[in-house]
Amino acid sequence: MPRTEPFEAHHQRYEAWFGKHEAAYVSELLALRPFVPWVGRGIEIGVGSGRFAEPLGVQVGLDPSRAMLAYAAARGIEVVQGAAEALPFAGASFDHALVVTTICFVDSPDEMLAEAHRVLRPGGRLVIGFIDRESALGQDYLAHQFENVFYREATFYSADEVERLLEAGDFAIEAWGQTLALPLAETRRFEPLRAGRGQCAFAVVAATRQR
Repeated sequence: MPRTEPFEAHHQRYEAWFGKHEAAYVSELLALRPFVPWVGRGIEIGVGSGRFAEPLGVQVGLDPSRAMLAYAAARGIEVVQGAAEALPFAGASFDHALVVTTICFVDSPDEMLAEAHRVLRPGGRLVIGFIDRESALGQDYLAHQFENVFYREATFYSADEVERLLEAGDFAIEAWGQTLALPLAETRRFEPLRAGRGQCAFAVVAATRQR
């Protein structure tokens, strides 16, 4: 069952995070930008309030939360209510798909990736951004998980685990990127994208649908 209750009840708090942590938010955008194609039709799975889809030029956004979709629609996103594990789209409908932190909220990442694979055209790109569980920030989130209304029921993944999920889902990994080397409270300036993974909190992986 989609974990919508915190996002419905605390949508204003969710939105306020981006203003409070603007440097971290923009750093995440800068890390995602090189991997998300400008051309073709794209979908963000777990679009939230559209904070990533809109500046990254992703046209369609899916989310189970009505409150989140209202924000995304106001940002010009074509919104659809639904779950990541049962996308209401025909096969091969999109050229690329974006997933930002959603992987930690879905009931089944395997099913989400299977659905992403289905709705992508052959050779289509999937871009996933997530908090690496093995990073200092990931460990801090774990330590204080039950104090955070959004992360109480979240499941955090390491970069190695996401890599295995993608490979099992018939995706070929193209590249990794990362950002947020400092603790969140100390992130006051935009951080550049770094290659690879394992040194920063926010990891990005780009993969291609096989077959």
